Amino acid sequence: MAANIADFFTAHLARPGTVLYREATVNGWRNLTAGELAREIARWQAAFRREGLVAGERVALCARNGTTWVAADLAALGLGLVVVPLYVEDNAESVAWCVGNSDARIVIVENLRLAHGVRKALAAAAPAPRIVILRADDVQAADDAIVPADRFLPATGGDVEVQALPAHTLATICYTSGTAGRPKGVMLSHGNIIANVAACAATGMARPTDVFLSILPVSHMFERTGGYYLPLSLGATVAFSRGIARLADDFIAQAPTAIFAVPRIFERIRARIERELSGSPIRRFLFDRCVATGLRIAQRRAAPLEQMVGAGLRALVATPLLAKFGGRLRIAVVGGAALDPALARTFTGLGLAMLQGYGLTEASPVIAVNRDDDNDPDSVGPPLPGVETKVLPNGELVARGESIMLGYWRDEAATRAALDADGWLHTGDLAEIRGGKIYIRGRAKDILVMSNGEKLSPQDVELAILRDPVFEQVMVIGEGMPYPVLLAVTREQDEKALVRRANEQLRAFPRWIRMRGVIASRDPWSIENGLLTPTLKLKRPALMQSMKQRIDAAYAELPPA
Repeated sequence: MAANIADFFTAHLARPGTVLYREATVNGWRNLTAGELAREIARWQAAFRREGLVAGERVALCARNGTTWVAADLAALGLGLVVVPLYVEDNAESVAWCVGNSDARIVIVENLRLAHGVRKALAAAAPAPRIVILRADDVQAADDAIVPADRFLPATGGDVEVQALPAHTLATICYTSGTAGRPKGVMLSHGNIIANVAACAATGMARPTDVFLSILPVSHMFERTGGYYLPLSLGATVAFSRGIARLADDFIAQAPTAIFAVPRIFERIRARIERELSGSPIRRFLFDRCVATGLRIAQRRAAPLEQMVGAGLRALVATPLLAKFGGRLRIAVVGGAALDPALARTFTGLGLAMLQGYGLTEASPVIAVNRDDDNDPDSVGPPLPGVETKVLPNGELVARGESIMLGYWRDEAATRAALDADGWLHTGDLAEIRGGKIYIRGRAKDILVMSNGEKLSPQDVELAILRDPVFEQVMVIGEGMPYPVLLAVTREQDEKALVRRANEQLRAFPRWIRMRGVIASRDPWSIENGLLTPTLKLKRPALMQSMKQRIDAAYAELPPA
């Protein structure tokens, strides 16, 4: 069967005036139509042909979300080239390693600073790839190896070419950000991604009339499939956010109806709401009643009178809060990290359908997601249509289907470890399946085993502690130790107060799961200081190493269990 991801775009060329994208410029927000995008795609394709690229060769793309990213990606895919998406927030050495490992012929980067860093790191590479700068800080400093995009691209490019390719043709190599060690290059075919997009569309989560706000890096498959290819397949509009610092303004300016997001965005919003409610018992009561009633309505468990009360509470309480999202946001698909069910219940009760999903890059990436009409915040929902799942005797979740990867780039051993002979992808996650829904119970390798034999899933404990807004970031440690200790980013520095507040959130846990100490810091864990991956996952080994002295001192000073 022939397939090409770029056909998602060419389907709209019959209506060239269709607005597919919006992005901010110095003169305000600009719409980009299908016809205008076609001209940009054609320019990139003409440039790739001039450079002598042939199907199967790699083009690395390390840039911020925007229409240029889309044009370059679709141009490469249409010609049968393989796109290697990289994170613009990553350091130049890591970017260069992925470029070298993939043997990319062309590297498209955001700016001259990154271009020079990548070239320096690739100094020994032969032949060196051509580096194209999208936003040149100093064009005069460019040379034959580093060229600005406006010099690389011809004025016109003719018609857009989309080759008919076998479905198993490699489309992209996505390097997992990795919390430890070198990343692995996940190989996804055109057929893998098209199958995942079709399955997501079949759930009804997205509509052709939707306006998406693109927040997460499109280099990540969660955003790339859900926030880019899915709306493109439907003809929905995507507005590119200007970044976290401008997110509140972008919500108001674009009034999106749908977003794909990580839990952290909503955790911050909930913390702000909690602070606003803390001084008013009446507002607290009305808020809690609105959420509880709204959740029953969303789950179709409310009686007619309760529905009337809920409508009034929503107008009084929820509408002003949801106006901060632009007033039209109807659905938020949340993934990429564990979601606190209480967070989902809060926003769903306010009238925003928050659907927890689950997946891996290796699955293109969505494996399961809740549905708007059947939303269980404690689960990640049922599998997508066409995706098989089961739980092995050891508790590990495995998945199989057309969206499962081809394997890892140039790493047969890792491929054999992840994909068994029957095509099952071993996720490494512990789960159970009840009533057709999947319930994630933690990462098999992340389970902490105390010296007394007790075990705990740190993610569950961390999510509970983060319900207290005093904690900005947390990590539970205790492998091989008699009791757990909490590492935390917080403004509060009184350790006894922090221990008390953390344990107040753990009342529903077994009594032995209590923090005996808190190691507090005011400095956030970030991509820049090497403690978060570009997809905002915590690098646990790196954090423990950076705080080793304080951890050793804490366990030495605390009394025996």
